[in-house]
Amino acid sequence: MAIPAEGIDAIKTFVVDCVLAAGGKTCPPTIVGVGLGGTSDLAIALAKRAATRALGSHCADADGAALEAQLSKAVNQLGVGPQGLGGDSTAFAVHIELAATHITMNPIAVNMQCHSARRARAVFTQEGVSYGF
Repeated sequence: MAIPAEGIDAIKTFVVDCVLAAGGKTCPPTIVGVGLGGTSDLAIALAKRAATRALGSHCADADGAALEAQLSKAVNQLGVGPQGLGGDSTAFAVHIELAATHITMNPIAVNMQCHSARRARAVFTQEGVSYGF
């Protein structure tokens, strides 16, 4: 839980500190999922949902989308780089999912999705198989 009076800076610090502490252990470049709001258990679920959201998508909330861009830039300036060997490609993206919360609470959760977590789909029809990624 962040202290609400610390505002957006507390959120940014928490996310950056989490990525820095993880270093190369999460097999960067990663997708960093951030869950904000709700209760602590909901924030954790939101972080996982955010981490598995499709690349190129953005938070539905305009302020959340702006924060995604700011955090993506900050995370890639940490110097962790691919596999923790250094560089400016620590994360493909930072995705944020939001929930309403009580003003006295500010739950934050971070989930880092390994770069090799892949998604694909296949549709089997009489004409054959079609693949989508």
